[in-house]
Amino acid sequence: MKAIVQERFGPPDILRLAETDRPGIDAAGQVLVRVRAAALNPYDWHMMRGDPYVARLSGGVGLTRPKSRVAGVDAAGQVEAVGADVRGLRPGDEVLGFCVGSFAEYARTTADLLVPKPANLTFEQAAAVPMGAVTALRGIRTVGRTRPGQRVLVNGAAGGVGTFAVQIAAALGAEVTGVCGTHNVELVRSLGAAHVVDHTREDFTDARARYDVILDNVGNRPLSRLRRTLTPTGTLVANGGGSPGRVFGAVGALLHVSAVDAVVRQRLRPILPAAPAGPTREDLLAVTALIEAGTLTPVVDRSYALADAAEGVRHVERGHARGKAVITVA
Repeated sequence: MKAIVQERFGPPDILRLAETDRPGIDAAGQVLVRVRAAALNPYDWHMMRGDPYVARLSGGVGLTRPKSRVAGVDAAGQVEAVGADVRGLRPGDEVLGFCVGSFAEYARTTADLLVPKPANLTFEQAAAVPMGAVTALRGIRTVGRTRPGQRVLVNGAAGGVGTFAVQIAAALGAEVTGVCGTHNVELVRSLGAAHVVDHTREDFTDARARYDVILDNVGNRPLSRLRRTLTPTGTLVANGGGSPGRVFGAVGALLHVSAVDAVVRQRLRPILPAAPAGPTREDLLAVTALIEAGTLTPVVDRSYALADAAEGVRHVERGHARGKAVITVA
């Protein structure tokens, strides 16, 4: 069995017999997590089945068939068992992090992809954190290099990444403008946005205002118009490119951003959603520190039972989620 345990075997047997999904990591370096809640992400189903096709070249999806037949990446739960080489975790610890195949009762991962769950969060709130909060942190702080006093615009401010991004940018001292639909205006304002643009009534790329940093989580505006909305030395962080598609999907739009960046003065930087890569533990610790300080709060749209996961996936992929939607695992 690959990333998930769907029956109750004894934890030592699971860790001894399980195959690893991460090269160079054997069972002794793995952690078995009893999943209490898992977050739904927009491209969960597409990535599991290998859409867009170009994603298969990364090696994480599988060239001819999915490596994992169970969806889900974000999870919160309790440590069930640890391998012999794992330090700093023990059974019973409450954690959050990245666990491939988290739409189930158990999932395997490694200690570097887990951090302690803040005591002030429920499991459902904690499951909403990993992908959304780390992507927002990287987009606003690491890639966007946001500084106090700068003008920052977040397109898709009411979504899973956007709700975190607005809060992080405000915490860094930026003047934040959030773009969202009519029914989310008050939510985005409550998260710390100084200004809110209702995209059903006005176009934020009409050049009435210019921004030092734009985090685009939607990909619904031409690059030329986004650049016109930046200051001459501003930074565009592209975290969206429209539909997942079948061949290139959002990847094609992000490659276009990289190509234009080479010939303009503005900084145009694509950022892929935070998967288990890069300084993951450090970023997870950074966002949980903000949560414990009361600076960052997950927004949970709705919860689904595990048996209703398919309906949850449909809800998220229709683009209707407000913050994050999660699955509760009994």
